[in-house]
Amino acid sequence: MRVSCVRPVCQVRAHFTAVVTGPCASVTGLCAAGDDCLVETNTVPFTGSKPGSGWCSHQWQKTVAANFRGPISLGSSTEMYVALKAEPVVRANNGKLNHPAFVALPPPLRVREKCPHHFPLSVRDLDGDRVRCRFAKEDQGECVKCPAHSFVELDQEKCSLSFTGDAAVGLYHVFLMVEDLVPAPQSVQLAQSRPMSAVPFILSLSVEKAQHRCSAEPMTSGDTLDHNSVLYMLPFHQKSFTVNYDSNQESVTEIAVIGPPELYRTGFLSLGPVSSLNIAWVRSVNQLARLLPVCFVANTANLQSDPRCVWLYQREMMALPTGTELNCGKAEMSLALPISSFSNIDISELQLNSPTCPITYNATYLTARIPLEGCGTKTVHSGDELIYTNTLQTVRTYSKVIRRQPVLVLPLACRIPGIQAKGPKYEVGIPKEKEVFGEVEFKLEFHFPGQGPLGKFTRRPVFRRVRRELQEDDLSAAASDGTSSSASTTPSASNNASATTSYIPQLGSKIDTLDLYVTSNCTVSRAEMLVSSCIQSETEDFTNSSTLLDQG
Repeated sequence: MRVSCVRPVCQVRAHFTAVVTGPCASVTGLCAAGDDCLVETNTVPFTGSKPGSGWCSHQWQKTVAANFRGPISLGSSTEMYVALKAEPVVRANNGKLNHPAFVALPPPLRVREKCPHHFPLSVRDLDGDRVRCRFAKEDQGECVKCPAHSFVELDQEKCSLSFTGDAAVGLYHVFLMVEDLVPAPQSVQLAQSRPMSAVPFILSLSVEKAQHRCSAEPMTSGDTLDHNSVLYMLPFHQKSFTVNYDSNQESVTEIAVIGPPELYRTGFLSLGPVSSLNIAWVRSVNQLARLLPVCFVANTANLQSDPRCVWLYQREMMALPTGTELNCGKAEMSLALPISSFSNIDISELQLNSPTCPITYNATYLTARIPLEGCGTKTVHSGDELIYTNTLQTVRTYSKVIRRQPVLVLPLACRIPGIQAKGPKYEVGIPKEKEVFGEVEFKLEFHFPGQGPLGKFTRRPVFRRVRRELQEDDLSAAASDGTSSSASTTPSASNNASATTSYIPQLGSKIDTLDLYVTSNCTVSRAEMLVSSCIQSETEDFTNSSTLLDQG
């Protein structure tokens, strides 16, 4: 939280995360007109299908009174009560302003009746304080209608929750307060320490029917990060990791996640007993807290794994010294860094991501020309920006001598907005036939049935009945020949066992039907030819022509 005081009122910047039952929908009432408030947006919302009809997570930040108490509405059907104690306190051990503790909200918890379960909560403190968890007290205005559940036990010092198993099937809420206390030696009675702040924490606990034995939950496997692991984030850098589960009783249907805005979750795989999910986050310019939790669980139809949380630590960076220049070109970034700004830094130990990339320096400036492709430069996407990153840092060779000489870590980044990357205008065009197929030629040849290059396909004709008006002399001719109908013979690729000889028409006879075969030597796979029109002419120059086919 960020604290600011204008006497007699002190305000803090509070970061909220809430889980709402049901599908994701826009929420109202979080930010009123004139409030210093920001509702976080996610390209892919944090959702889950278990328990019940599913859930959706909402995140926002808002400037509120340091000792804030009151209801917060997330639409017409959801309301929660918040009691925050974050008055600015100067720490007695170092004289600095205190930071309230951070607590990670996991996806909704699921347990089974008659199956005891243990939940280690995830809390951290920027000052390294001792963090304690306790039940919220209604008589002190910390919650409203928050009964004490006999089936829930809490280890305050370890911040761990236990479900005894003695609860009926249903949905319950556990109201907690997370406090930070100045670390003290073991000889001092810790119970007498006075908390410097208190942050509200509400857990959702769903008790379900037991379908399997109590030890059948999915288990983490492989290189899944440990609970409470910390990943340190430099500006514009990306951290990624994979979570893996083994589930022998039921296949995992989802790996539910709650994390910071624009957290990437890709490649969910569930194959038999094995499941996995890739998670990544890019630190771009943001107004988020220094510590950001990422919590995840694996859900099956009737089971849930233990929740596990990982923390993203946004390292605080100093402003670049006066005189520093970082210019971004189309193919490289150039750096000019005044050496006088860094005292006691060994310039010879500085290098970029790749040690093969040269760095030059003299008595006043360090310079480097860093290609966007090469020298260890990495490319990440953040929103609609394309970001090229590299790092100038002190790299020391292994030595048994311990040195307390300072080191330098300087992230370098070139940010290319999406509008610049693709241009303000674009045009979609369909290439011409010549560009796709090359030069196309058509050659037409006419052959009698059973003759020509396709003679083996046309050797056996079939008879097609043709309806026509019979003239009187046609009838008389048919009667004299002893026939009762007429037919025309047409070449075809079909076979007819009754016709085995080639068809040779008599001189002067007339063929009124032709089959046209078109072949092509096009090398493009699955090419199609569409004929929109076709004309015929008795002259080579098509001066006089007639239409055979129009509009395809």
